[in-house]
Amino acid sequence: MSDVFISYARSTEPEAIRIASVLNEMGYDVWRDDEIPANRAFGDMIEERLVAAKAVLVLWSAEAARSEWVRSEASRARALGKLVQLTLDRAPLPMPFDQIECANLVDWTGRADAPGWRKVIRGVAELAGPPIRNRAGGGVGRARGDKPSICVLPFSNMSDDPQQEYFSDGISEDIITDLSKVSALSVTARNTSFSFKGKGVDVRSVAQNLNVSHVLEGSVRKAGGRVRITAQLIDGAAGDHVWSERYDRDLTDIFALQDEISQAIVAAMKLKLLPEEKFAIERRGTSSAEAYNLYLQARRLYVSGNQGDVRADEAMLRLCRQAIQVDPGFARAWALMALAQRSLHFASSRFSDGGLEAAEKALSLDPYLAEAHAVKAVYLSQVGRRAEALAEIDVALRLDSEAYEVNRCAGNLFFQQRELERAIVYFEKAASVLETDFVNLAMLIACYTGIDKVDEARRVARMTVDRAEQALAQDQSNGAAMAHGAAALAALGETDQAREWIRRALVIDPDNLHMRYNLGCVLLVDLEDPDAALELFGPVFAGASKAFLDHAKQDPDLASLRSDPRFIAMIAAAESRFSAGLSKSRAEVAPPRPPEPDHSP
Repeated sequence: MSDVFISYARSTEPEAIRIASVLNEMGYDVWRDDEIPANRAFGDMIEERLVAAKAVLVLWSAEAARSEWVRSEASRARALGKLVQLTLDRAPLPMPFDQIECANLVDWTGRADAPGWRKVIRGVAELAGPPIRNRAGGGVGRARGDKPSICVLPFSNMSDDPQQEYFSDGISEDIITDLSKVSALSVTARNTSFSFKGKGVDVRSVAQNLNVSHVLEGSVRKAGGRVRITAQLIDGAAGDHVWSERYDRDLTDIFALQDEISQAIVAAMKLKLLPEEKFAIERRGTSSAEAYNLYLQARRLYVSGNQGDVRADEAMLRLCRQAIQVDPGFARAWALMALAQRSLHFASSRFSDGGLEAAEKALSLDPYLAEAHAVKAVYLSQVGRRAEALAEIDVALRLDSEAYEVNRCAGNLFFQQRELERAIVYFEKAASVLETDFVNLAMLIACYTGIDKVDEARRVARMTVDRAEQALAQDQSNGAAMAHGAAALAALGETDQAREWIRRALVIDPDNLHMRYNLGCVLLVDLEDPDAALELFGPVFAGASKAFLDHAKQDPDLASLRSDPRFIAMIAAAESRFSAGLSKSRAEVAPPRPPEPDHSP
């Protein structure tokens, strides 16, 4: 049972995280909805946790006041007599909560002696008891709720082919996910554990720095139809091996093997695995090792960041289709296919539904699949169904607020709607979840620049260059890495190097319209060269999709070109092309005209 349940709107997640962290440091066991296991219905889980908590802390904001979820949770807490509330932005509270004492945490800096924070702690203490450090016999606080804790280091790829790394990464991620379903165990997040990838680390130092009791490390060798996995569980304090094992199996046994590893770790740490947790660990979404392997290959293409590369999107699409042919009930493959179709639709107008049908199919198979809700949200936003899009992305975030795909889609959705500060929250999260990601960092440059946070824009620009260089070291044909790196260099004022990267990008992938568009924006905004920008934009608008054109027509980066006759002509020609295409399609479905009478002699 948790001491404190935190209810909040998604836009205030950073504040919720900070408040939860401070309460944890004081010794309170805090729960918020980022801890919902993948196998649980989020409504049932929230109800269960809210009822079990000793206090419910509601973080009111303008968005929270509009949220049916927050209002429902607040009403339930009020009925149970365990409501504590605070305001983050002075927005009016909905009735009847405006008649109840509410602490003011507007502009709270984290000071323990702030009047609003003292009021929060008094309310929590009345319901959940005083903080651990103030209780009789209490120490300085409890680390990770007195639960055993573990960091799963990325398993090393020991295969002869370095391209098999997608498989070892997938195994590592699945073990992290499995162990996260064990309620008696605290598991370090994927983005933290993967920050050690490829580095020679001292396990005891890792355990000390992350404050975990155990560390798991291992390796994967995949060859033909066989897989060999070695794993070692190490005591973080003593550095001793608690458990180790080597498995040599047929690849078709991969799921049973993952189950064995997770359950062996639980047993070695002397933890109790509840029946529902055992069921959750064994639930994979597919029973086919072949479909699973194809899905991992497709996902690797998605996270590579080669945005706008039609060849990569088509390869991802082919892999997903193969996975679905092997197992038509594999919902995650359907959801990833929807992401590929959405990208192809934006680049070339293929898949007129923008991936909606595939997303709906994924949801029919698994209604609790967060990434399927996320891609559906982006589609709904693009066709102007804003309220439905916001509802879908809220569901996705509640189901899995840690998922890379979900945070990337959320950031893009709010960026499309020009809500830059909200977009920043999710782009930052996506970039932290995947340590190789440069796409969302590049989006952050635009967001921070748009709200005049120059220092933050420079910070993420430097990170973008570093990650783009890493991506190019792996794949020199990654045009998106070159384009986003060029934009970052320009934002840092390194104009000569930015121009060199632009030149190289156009040599690498001249037909990538998305990349050409981004490079044109760099030339226009950062390098102040409209002639060069228009030269790049010519082929873009000659072959752009309708969705791409609509985006360009409202893109603030192109504001200086709105009155340029050359730009006006490009847009007009593109619109004529779409108009002609529409007329042609109508003619194709129109009934044939009767033949003209023959008046020939």
